[in-house]
Amino acid sequence: MTRSKLIILPLVSFGITTFAADKIEVDRAATTVILDKTAVQNLRIEAEMVEERTFESTVFAIGRIEEMARARSVVSSRAAGKVIELKVGEGDYVEAGQVVARLEARVYGNPPPKIELKALQSGVVTDVHAHLGEPVEPDEDLFVLSNREKVWAVAKIPEVEAGEVKIGSKARIRIPALGEQEFETTLTRFGVDADRESGAVEGIFELDNDSDLLQPGMRAEFSIITSTRDFVMAVPKEAIQGDPTKRVVFVKDFELPYAFVRSPVVLGETNDHYVEVISGLFPGDEVVTTGSYSLGFAGSGSGMSLKEALDAAHGHEHNEDGSELTPAQKAAKEKEAALARGEGAGGGGKFGMPLLIWAIVSTLLCVVFGQMLMATRKQLKKA
Repeated sequence: MTRSKLIILPLVSFGITTFAADKIEVDRAATTVILDKTAVQNLRIEAEMVEERTFESTVFAIGRIEEMARARSVVSSRAAGKVIELKVGEGDYVEAGQVVARLEARVYGNPPPKIELKALQSGVVTDVHAHLGEPVEPDEDLFVLSNREKVWAVAKIPEVEAGEVKIGSKARIRIPALGEQEFETTLTRFGVDADRESGAVEGIFELDNDSDLLQPGMRAEFSIITSTRDFVMAVPKEAIQGDPTKRVVFVKDFELPYAFVRSPVVLGETNDHYVEVISGLFPGDEVVTTGSYSLGFAGSGSGMSLKEALDAAHGHEHNEDGSELTPAQKAAKEKEAALARGEGAGGGGKFGMPLLIWAIVSTLLCVVFGQMLMATRKQLKKA
């Protein structure tokens, strides 16, 4: 290989490396959102560290809270009579053995015998079918009680996914009416019949209801765990932004405060809380969770530019795209600064401008003097 080729190859390599570095800086400027402290606080931005975790594969289903069959009871009279006292109403809680009403038996006597009606179990009075003075018969249900210390959460599991769910499968249940609170339980049984119209199988979960927050009829959302995998890189669902073909997350910049880089990611499986990330992130990255959606609309006016942020962080000037200044660019900027201060190309300090004016005036005087001298010589020749 000739000497000229040996010189050219390193120059080409250097040019390619410089071009690649400049392109990286340009890309960084295009994908970085820089805010100030106030904007970060207003957007309520929070971030979470990316790490490998145990990932749970889930089946999603919807359903309702239902009353357990064995929790329902009624109060009736063993003899015909007339209601003379009502001691409870709908919504009241009663204890087992508590008197809920009194009747006057429809038999001869003076006075007629009285009958006390008592609750067979503790619970909430859900229905009352008796009024003062109303005659009643032994075959009538006067009160309906519901014990709700435990309730059923009944999920409609799609038939195509029901095969993955087994008795004992764990689930997280969320009740929209109760906000973000979750209940963890296991599948205790399947329903007797499948729902032909919806193509679903009922999965029954038993929940404690000591606080009496759960009421029959409430809508429930189920995430039923079917399997787990260890060492899966995953991020919270709210960190994922973009359309389905171009998913991105916002990662906190490693050197600039209040700066967030839009990073494309390739996603895998999703459950109710996390999304598997196949590529695009590394353990230790901090992804924005709360406020991630708002960052997608944060414009350039939301804070300082990348150039300003890098200038402040590094203590020297950068190009507008954030790239480092080349020696030629530095020299050009120094020359522009010198001219702005009134300095000539060769320097001159604070006397640069007066010297420039003196030079211009001297040049004009020389031109005028030269023209006068030439005119005088022409006149002498004619004489």
